[in-house]
Amino acid sequence: MQPVALYAGSFDPVTNGHVDVVRHAAKLASRLVIAIGIHPGKVPLFSAEERLAMINETCGDLVRELGCTFECITFDDLAVTTARTVGATLMIRGLRDGTDLDYEMQLAGMNAAMAPEVQTVFLPASPLVRPITATLVRQIAAMGGDISAFVPASVAGRLKKKFAAKMSAERPSAERTMADKKPTGIAAGHKTN
Repeated sequence: MQPVALYAGSFDPVTNGHVDVVRHAAKLASRLVIAIGIHPGKVPLFSAEERLAMINETCGDLVRELGCTFECITFDDLAVTTARTVGATLMIRGLRDGTDLDYEMQLAGMNAAMAPEVQTVFLPASPLVRPITATLVRQIAAMGGDISAFVPASVAGRLKKKFAAKMSAERPSAERTMADKKPTGIAAGHKTN
């Protein structure tokens, strides 16, 4: 029997890179549990419920079509503790580049010390999704850029809606005509040394 795998992350939002990792991970396990980390010190763009919905929309059918059982949960403790709780013996981690590898090797070493029965498996990102990060996706979307190449269509729709709502909420205090703005710094012709 194939093992149970845990893929933990913030998924804020789900990107094509996440979907790529899920596609590969589903081929390694009989059951794939995607775990959304909830951290009290962080304020995510999307709520835990929204992220659960995004993962189910973008990954659920894909995983099941590959013959793997699929589950999506939230967690607020160590990922390795969550792996033990769900009975996972594999922790899936996606790697984009050498920087990811350095960081992930440290995590894998610490996790192995705490739970030697849980093996970390590194899955390299496919070339087309290698540069994608959720942070860059959020920044591009916040500035009105086209994120359609970086996230599934349903996630792109959620991002557009989220930032449209933020913009309309901020608009009344931010609306000023050019005449209201006072020139400062370089824009006003001042030189800096």
